[in-house]
Order: sequence, then structure tokens, then C-alpha cells
Amino acid sequence: MEILTYVLEGALEHKDSLGTGSVIRPGEAQIMSAGTGIKHSEFNHSQSEPVHFLQIWIIPEKQGLKPRYEQKSFRIEERTGQLRLIAAHDARDGAVKAYQDVDLYTSILQSGNKINYHAQPNRYTWLQVAKGIVNLNGEELRAGDGVEIDGEIDLEITTNVGGEILLFDLG
Repeated sequence: MEILTYVLEGALEHKDSLGTGSVIRPGEAQIMSAGTGIKHSEFNHSQSEPVHFLQIWIIPEKQGLKPRYEQKSFRIEERTGQLRLIAAHDARDGAVKAYQDVDLYTSILQSGNKINYHAQPNRYTWLQVAKGIVNLNGEELRAGDGVEIDGEIDLEITTNVGGEILLFDLG
């Protein structure tokens, strides 16, 4: 599996059998290829503050990959009011590398922000609302909601109150 972790609030501590130990904070994307086998654990880094995170498991493009770990930070300015690529097969634009045909974007939307995205034919798009309330082509979505888009369509994502999204473009 390709295991992508995205922290929304707090801090998540990671340890694995590769010897990797790190703390993942909001604005960071961490990916681990489980590949031929890895032991790992994640736990709340704080004794007093909660942690809220999303962990996405994606089947890799091929079996037998060597286990690996990668983590990168993305400034809030890069993610506010616009889509910021955080994971991609070709690791372009500073994204973490995913061994699958996927582009994963994130955005923090403030009141009045508008994001346009053209979902391509012969691909799938998934919009996950991580925080707040957003509108997708006029339909209200709340934290925890997800929408599958199959095929070509123009998407308009707006908010009146603020929100945070993840947008997956999948082959």
C-alpha cells in the first residue's frame, strides 16, 4: 500500500522499522510505501492536545516495491485560496512521490475564495471536505463529506465560512 498521512490539527508521531521517526504537523504530507513489508506506528505526539488527521491508503501500481518513507512541508500561503499539489506519481512541483497514477491537491479556503478545476475525461476525481463547509457547483458539503466525480466536468469550489479540502485526480 501507499499510505499517505495528512494532519489537520495537532501533531502525529511516526515510527517505523526502517528507523524513521518523525512528527507530522498541519501543512505536511507524509507518504510511506509499505511495499514488501514494514512495521509502523502513529500516535498523538502530545500528552494534552488532540490530533486530527486523515490517512489515505492507495493500492500501488505494482507489487514488490521497496518500503520507503517521505515527508514534505507545504507553506500555508501555498495552500490558501488555491490548489496545492502535495502528492503525485512524478513528484512534480515538490510533491511527495506516489507509486500510482494520482495527483492529490489540498486547499484551505477562506470566505469568498473560489477554486476552479477541470475534471478530465477517462479519469476519476474525488473531493474530500476535511474541515468547514464548502460548495461544489452550488451544492453544500460539510466536513467529512466526499464526492466522486466520474469523467469530464468543470468544478467550482467556493465557501462562505471557510474550509479545507483534499482533491484527488485518479487514473
